[in-house]
Amino acid sequence: MFEIAVAKAQPRTCIPPYLSKIDFKERTLVFGAGKASAAMAQVVEQYTSSALEGLVITRYGYAVECKQIKIVEAGHPVPDKKGMSAAASMLKTASKLTEKDFVLCLISGGGSSLLSLPAPGLSLANKQEITSKLLKCGATIHEINCVRKHLSAIKGGRLAFACSPAHLITLTISDVPGDDLSVIASGPTVADPSTFDDALQILSKHNISEPKSVLQHLENATDETPKPGDSRLQNVENYLI
Repeated sequence: MFEIAVAKAQPRTCIPPYLSKIDFKERTLVFGAGKASAAMAQVVEQYTSSALEGLVITRYGYAVECKQIKIVEAGHPVPDKKGMSAAASMLKTASKLTEKDFVLCLISGGGSSLLSLPAPGLSLANKQEITSKLLKCGATIHEINCVRKHLSAIKGGRLAFACSPAHLITLTISDVPGDDLSVIASGPTVADPSTFDDALQILSKHNISEPKSVLQHLENATDETPKPGDSRLQNVENYLI
């Protein structure tokens, strides 16, 4: 039963049925993050004849060969400089897209750490410290990712916002109980119902008061994550595969 369940979640099994429903354009960009994202990208290349380009970030040791899509390995579960640099590159590319472009985003568990780009005013060291403390204190994955989204320039729907007005489809493999798309990999292309205040309450609950720069950011930031119903996400489709 275990082996059957794992086989059903393999990218080579769950991705092809969705690709047949996608109308690929002349220019298709593939973005992705997660422990399974490189394998997902490889399947996309194998099952479409369309020209592809893009960037996918996976964990060290999880890369597979892709001919068109660039694969970058980075740190998990604590983010590192390679992940931050790759995430910055992805966001820069996304910000230049137009309504003529199409984006296929491939998301799986582990994407929160791998797709790490600190919000303005925060450092990678800040993100590393707070991530380590959250992992050790007994916080749930829902709580951890709520905090991560509000310390990020790319998670919590911000990647999708950057891609606007391009059409974006996200295929997601879940590792989160309940399969909440806004929680898996901290939902880089999904509207985020949580708030800065929610993140602050989580840190308070677990008696986390350092680093001060993180608390100050959560207390003072006004640039909330895109919420459900945000018009900036009207060209976004998210699928749990």
